[in-house]
Amino acid sequence: MLKSHVLVIMMLIVSSSAYGQPKFIKKLFSNQADTTRSSSFLPLPVLSYAQETGVEFGAVSLYSFYTDRKDTQTRASRLTGVATFTTKSQSNFQLKSDIWSPGNMFHYTSELRYRNFPFNFYGIGNNTLESSEDRITQKLFRVSAGAEKKLGKITFTGLNIGYDNYRFIDKEAGGTYSTNPFLIDRDGGQILFFGLSQIIDNRNSNTYTTKGTYLKLNYSYAPSFFGGDNFDGGIFKGDLRSFRSLSKKLVLGVNSIYQTIGNGNTPFYLLPQLGNDEMMRGYYSGRYRDENLLALQAELRLRLNPRFGFVGFAGTGTVYGHGDFTIADLKPSIGGGFRYFFDIEKGLSVRMDYALGEKRQGEERQKGFYLSLGESF
Repeated sequence: MLKSHVLVIMMLIVSSSAYGQPKFIKKLFSNQADTTRSSSFLPLPVLSYAQETGVEFGAVSLYSFYTDRKDTQTRASRLTGVATFTTKSQSNFQLKSDIWSPGNMFHYTSELRYRNFPFNFYGIGNNTLESSEDRITQKLFRVSAGAEKKLGKITFTGLNIGYDNYRFIDKEAGGTYSTNPFLIDRDGGQILFFGLSQIIDNRNSNTYTTKGTYLKLNYSYAPSFFGGDNFDGGIFKGDLRSFRSLSKKLVLGVNSIYQTIGNGNTPFYLLPQLGNDEMMRGYYSGRYRDENLLALQAELRLRLNPRFGFVGFAGTGTVYGHGDFTIADLKPSIGGGFRYFFDIEKGLSVRMDYALGEKRQGEERQKGFYLSLGESF
């Protein structure tokens, strides 16, 4: 679904003695990689408008570095920050880290997030209608952390812990959200989960992969700490990625994901959702949600020169209840995009993608435009 507002992200190239303007501009547009493996910092201003939020403004930034600059096998680490505000007193803050220790012996991730923002709710299942759209305000507080240790040449085993607190407000009673009889914990709730991961990873890069395979299996369990309608059960996620260089400039990537949540008292906000800026582009995230998610995509990446590239992608996916999967329910996703590599050596990019989804009878074709940092997978 095309967003109801226009999002503008422009590169922040300003006169600053701290950055040194000539050197900064030269680094942004030169086709020469930084062989010193130095750190890089990219700040991007954000400006958007929607009727429900008013004007949204803020910034997103990415700081990338190596924990060991001398070891060329050590992967790039990243710190990402987002801060946006709206003229209707809404806000979104996010801090994420992705750290690789020297020699890639340990991998650490973390996220701290607060979000006070509206979203569209359509109901549960793979066949929800656009006419069922109900605007809901969500307040989300999230904190999570994970650590993985290298136990073999290409294997990692890890632990993760996370806490989410959700609150929802339906300002217009009588819509899909307030009348749907299948919603559990519609006012929100909290969840504390503990997880175990097993990973196989022989990619040649974790930022712009041209060959190798990545497989991550994660099982997380949420004990009944909070009682009531709060979730008590397990969540399983599988993520498989494989890459092959077809030529010096052309790479084929394939990605499949599977998510499932245990039977029982499952709040609607924990159900897997189809569509985002990484998988099943073209679908509004949350338009379709259910107990299981299965999706597959392929992406052809053409890197014309060190700075610029193009991609074409196609995928299919669906959400479904336990025991309800059918091939006929798979939905299409197809599109293309442009890449600007602001850090050649690390393969870090700003990506712009446009995608088309299904066209349901009586509705416009679902579609989306995305501006993001880093590759989709």
